[in-house]
Amino acid sequence: MNNSLPPAVPGAAEHPSLALISTLFAVPGNDAVELLDGPIATTAWLVDHGLVPDDTRLQDYCHAKLTTLRSQLRHLFDAHLAGQTPDAQVLAEVNAAVRMVPQTLTLVHEPGRGFARVTGHPVTQLVEHAMARIADDAAALLAGEEAGSLEQCGAPSCDRVFLRTHARRHWCSTRCGDRVRAARAYAKKKQATTS
Repeated sequence: MNNSLPPAVPGAAEHPSLALISTLFAVPGNDAVELLDGPIATTAWLVDHGLVPDDTRLQDYCHAKLTTLRSQLRHLFDAHLAGQTPDAQVLAEVNAAVRMVPQTLTLVHEPGRGFARVTGHPVTQLVEHAMARIADDAAALLAGEEAGSLEQCGAPSCDRVFLRTHARRHWCSTRCGDRVRAARAYAKKKQATTS
């Protein structure tokens, strides 16, 4: 992993929607980091998060669909954090993503393993299935008990959203917290020397 990238935000391991919106974020200097910069990176991200099989190879249009969903989810999370009403069209499009594939599990039998319940979908709908799972996760997170624990990083140069694990946590990572504390200490020291 690139050492210049911050660690995953708290809650990203349990919530693919938080993981997805964290693939585009601000860094100091008002720059943005894009982790899904094409179909190859998008495929790797989906595979790493267990949302598509290892042998998946997405095309440009699938990459575009997923990054569009990311923007829509970010809008919903931002609206939630600001206590605002989200755009009705964005909400409708996220709901459409939730309904893209059947959510009913079917029964299969695998020789040597036995019965298992799976969500059946054609190979041509891999990205739609992944998007449905991510959108459903966002819906459950925004409407569930954890919604009150969502927070945007308190570091001025960071815009990542995370699940607050305790009341005193205001940063998405130790790196952001250390940066804020160092800036405060520097400002305090500078003020003391000019006084």
